[in-house]
Amino acid sequence: MSDSSSFALLANATSLPWAEVPAWPVEEFVRATGKEFSRGARLCALFGVPEGAGTGIVAVLAFDADNTLAVARSTAFSGSYPSITATHPQAHLFEREIWEQHGLTPTGHPWLKPVRRGHGNAPANGEFFRVSGREVHEVAVGPVHAGIIEPGHFRFQCAGEEVLHLEIALGYQHRGVEEALVGGPHRATMSQMETVAGDTTIAHATAYATLMESLSGTEAPLRAQWLRAIALELERLANHTGDMGALANDVAFLPTSSACGKIRGDYLNLTALVCGNRFGRGWVRPGGARHDLEPERIARMLERLETALSDTEQAVAWFWDAASVRARLENVGTVFAAQAAEVGLVGPAARACGLVRDVRYDHPAGWHRFAQAPVAVWPGGDVFARARVRSLEIRRSGDYIRDQLAGPADGGIRCALPPPASDTLAVALVEGWRGEVCHVGLTDGKGCFRRYKIVDPSFHNWTGLALALRGAAISDFPICNKSFNLSYCGFDL
Repeated sequence: MSDSSSFALLANATSLPWAEVPAWPVEEFVRATGKEFSRGARLCALFGVPEGAGTGIVAVLAFDADNTLAVARSTAFSGSYPSITATHPQAHLFEREIWEQHGLTPTGHPWLKPVRRGHGNAPANGEFFRVSGREVHEVAVGPVHAGIIEPGHFRFQCAGEEVLHLEIALGYQHRGVEEALVGGPHRATMSQMETVAGDTTIAHATAYATLMESLSGTEAPLRAQWLRAIALELERLANHTGDMGALANDVAFLPTSSACGKIRGDYLNLTALVCGNRFGRGWVRPGGARHDLEPERIARMLERLETALSDTEQAVAWFWDAASVRARLENVGTVFAAQAAEVGLVGPAARACGLVRDVRYDHPAGWHRFAQAPVAVWPGGDVFARARVRSLEIRRSGDYIRDQLAGPADGGIRCALPPPASDTLAVALVEGWRGEVCHVGLTDGKGCFRRYKIVDPSFHNWTGLALALRGAAISDFPICNKSFNLSYCGFDL
C-alpha cells in the first residue's frame, strides 16, 4: 500500500479538502509518482489545474489490491518537467494531453504530439511515426469510415501484409465537454454527462451523481443505489451482446450476427421499460434516481429478461460451436499481460489479458459494496479472449440482475443534496461496460467546478488496440478493432 506520508489516501466515491492534497515542486512530484508506480499503483487520471500564472498537475492513482485510491499534486509551474512516460508508459496520453492543454512540456517524452488538436483547430493528425525500408509501405484508414460510425484515423506501417506499427489519431470532434463543465453544475450539466459517450450513458451519469453526492457529504438512498446497479448491468448486457453480434459479422457468421443485433434491442428496451429511454437517459440523478421499479414492472422485466438471456445463450452457443469462428479468433491481435499492465488497460480488454481489474470488485461503491458481480477473466489476450470475456460477462450480468430483482432494496429513491463543499476534490470510479469510468471534480471557493476531469475507458485502451496489431495481418484490423470496440466521442472530449 502507498505510504500515507507521500500521497493522500481515499476511497472511491469520497472527497477531501484541496488543501489536504499533498503538493510538491514538480520534480519531486514526478519522483513521488514514480515511486508509487513501483509499488504497484495504476494511473486513473493525470491532468492540469490552472493556478495563477502557472499550472499544477494532479495525479489520481489506484492500488487495486488494497481497494485504495491515492492523490497528490505539483505546485503551479510553467515550462517543462521530467516526463513520467519515459519510465511508466501508462502516462503517455495523459502527458500529451497536459502539454496540449496547458503548454507544459514533459522532457524526455518518447512521442510528444497533440492528442486532439493539430495546427489551430485541426484534428491531431500531424506527424506520424514512420518505419523506413524498401518493402515498407503506409496504409491510411479513415477518418471517414464505411459505416455509421464516428471519425478516427489509423496509420499503418506495413511490410507486405504484416503490420509493423499502427498509430491512431483522434480529435476530429472538438466537443469541449470538460471546458463546458467549469463553473457548474449548470442546467445542462446532467445532459452533458449523459452524452459523454452515448452508449455509456448510465456509467457516466452514475459517476457524476456519485461525485456530486460525495462533494455534498451525503449518499443516495439504498434503493437508488440498487437501481443504479441494475441499470449498469443492463447497459453491459446490451453492449456486450451487440459486440458479440458485430464480431460474428466480421467473420461472416450470420446466425449470431443477426440474432444478437435483435437481442441487443431487447436489452435496450428493458432500460426503456424503466425510464422511457433506451440508453438510460433520465434514470440516474444526483441524490438518487428519477424512476423506480414497482412490483408489476419487476415482473415484466424478469419475464422479458429471461427470454432475452435464453436467446443470447443460444446465439452465443452457435458462435462458439463453429470451428471456423474459433479459428478466426485464436492467436489474432494478442496483447500480453505485461503489455496490458504497462500501458494501463482497463475493463474487458485488461481482463482478457488475465488482469483482474474491475471497479465493482477492486473499488466497490454504492450497491456494489453489498452485492458484487463476479469478475470474468480470460488469460489469452487475443480476439478470442476478448470475445470470451464478453460472453462470460453477459451470463454473469444476467444472473446478477435476476438476483437483485428477487430481493429489492426498500425505501425511497431520492434525497435532497446540500450544496457542494467548497475547495474540495472528489473522485468517483464506475465499472462501465468498456471498463473504468473516472470522474474527478475540484470545486472553487463557491462550491462551483473549478476543474472537472473525465477519463473514459477508451482513453486507456486505444493504445491496446495499436499494440494488438503489431505483427498481425492488416486484414485482421476490423476484427481487432471490433474486439476492443472503443469510443471516439468518449475520447474526443
